[in-house]
Amino acid sequence: MAEAKSGKDGGKGQAKFAAKESAKGSAKDAQKGAAKDAAKTGKPSKAPAGRGREEGVPRAPAEAFAPPQDYVPRLKKYYAEVVRSRLVEQFGYKNRFEVPKIEKIVLNMGVGEAVSDSKKATAAAADLSLIAGQKAVITRARKAISTFKVRETMPIGAKVTLRRTRMYEFLDRLITIALPRVRDFRGLNHKSFDGHGNYALGIKEHIVFPEIDYDKTESILGLDVIVCTTAKTDDQARALLRAFDFPFRQ
Repeated sequence: MAEAKSGKDGGKGQAKFAAKESAKGSAKDAQKGAAKDAAKTGKPSKAPAGRGREEGVPRAPAEAFAPPQDYVPRLKKYYAEVVRSRLVEQFGYKNRFEVPKIEKIVLNMGVGEAVSDSKKATAAAADLSLIAGQKAVITRARKAISTFKVRETMPIGAKVTLRRTRMYEFLDRLITIALPRVRDFRGLNHKSFDGHGNYALGIKEHIVFPEIDYDKTESILGLDVIVCTTAKTDDQARALLRAFDFPFRQ
């Protein structure tokens, strides 16, 4: 019986030793392969040594893109150098703080298909975030409407509010890139003011923005753009937007 036990223990020991040797050999082969790849490409290998990923070795966080400290958007500089003096000459403002300016831009996207599939609203918010360069907020229904099968707090769209640098950057992309790509574009309606100096326009296809990849979009959505200004009358707001080269219909 003693001989039988010793034989079993010997077999187990040999099996463990063989497993360890094979593990060491595979680890060495992996390290050699990584070294060869690094020598060929001239770049260090991204594969962690050993079991670093499995043991939870922390990685360095990705650095977000930050513009230079002295960066000024093109249209903001254009407003300070050209638009402000033009409006003072046209309306005769005595104080520089009376000159109207763009206060904020609100982007709103309604998703009717979200009633049957809530993931549509999440996808719309992701696309709107790409367009605006800022995280969008999912809007929810304030009350239930049985006719449209809408329940209270159901996601039905997305919105985002832009101010300062991001506002001017979006305005620049809207005027110079997005609107010229609109199908059968014949100019903006110069009467779409609300009487308090705010202008609203609608875009039927959000794919006119270059940030949206047409091949990856599930559906084409509409977009509302509301430009809020500090102008007291529609004439002042219209002159302000014309100075920014808004393509109004003649």
